[in-house]
Amino acid sequence: MEMALNEAKKALAEDEVPIGAVIVKDGKVIARGRNIREKSQNAIKHAEIVAIDKACRKLNSWRLDECEIYVTLEPCPMCAGAIANARIKKLVYGCHEKTSGENLCEQIMKSNRLNHHTEIEFDQTYKDDISKILTTFFKTKRKN
Repeated sequence: MEMALNEAKKALAEDEVPIGAVIVKDGKVIARGRNIREKSQNAIKHAEIVAIDKACRKLNSWRLDECEIYVTLEPCPMCAGAIANARIKKLVYGCHEKTSGENLCEQIMKSNRLNHHTEIEFDQTYKDDISKILTTFFKTKRKN
């Protein structure tokens, strides 16, 4: 999670929404991602999508079933779907999405429509750090 937080800090330095993701296979980092929507001018360039794309290219497979993804913030619906469709074994996230009171990420990943279900874990170790950089980022944006 610390590596994902470092990716989020890189995104912050680039004036992107500070979210980071890291994908691990067999205890080794195989891909990193951070939000690059502004830089790329592409709506789908969320941290998770960027990391999944890199991991698929590295493994030469869309199936990431032996992988775990660590994300600073609870994934949005698009990213939750991508994680489930990549068949990632486990999602670990470090901060709840404040606007997602209905556990939408979990509902998507546990849907009976999917033939693969991702294990979900909330790791609070860096919760305060993650929350602080997100809150500061959005307060600054609203002020400007």
